[in-house]
Amino acid sequence: MDTRVSTIYFLTRRLGAWLLAVAVAYVLASATATQSVIGSLAGMGVDVQPGVRLQMTLSDIIGMANMFLPMVAFALLMAFMTAALLCRWLARWRLPLYAVAGGAALITIHLILHLAFGLTPIAIARTAGGLLLQGLAGATGGVCYLLLIRRQAIEDW
Repeated sequence: MDTRVSTIYFLTRRLGAWLLAVAVAYVLASATATQSVIGSLAGMGVDVQPGVRLQMTLSDIIGMANMFLPMVAFALLMAFMTAALLCRWLARWRLPLYAVAGGAALITIHLILHLAFGLTPIAIARTAGGLLLQGLAGATGGVCYLLLIRRQAIEDW
């Protein structure tokens, strides 16, 4: 196979894996943020029906896409590039590296926004538990990316 074609094929597959990982991390982060707000409402005695919960979650996923999705995409890009570089020397630790990279990426978004502007636009990130949930969403995206690129590597053999 031509080297140029194989390079384009490789990059296209990696791009697809990254886009899917970004989507997974973003949807999980947005959904946990929405459910946290709904949980606060329930704590105040407001009864939120399951259909309304789903509608609010979908509305937030769509509504936060302009602001939060590009931040997640950029943060995961930097995190995965760093993890790929570290995997050259720490290949046995590939899974934890990508999970930590994804988790750190989402936590870093919230910490940078708070330190730079003094605000935390996503309410769940104002608590340690909520910040941890955001990190778990990023870690899930990191594991998703690794599983997709590993599957691609196995298929290419």
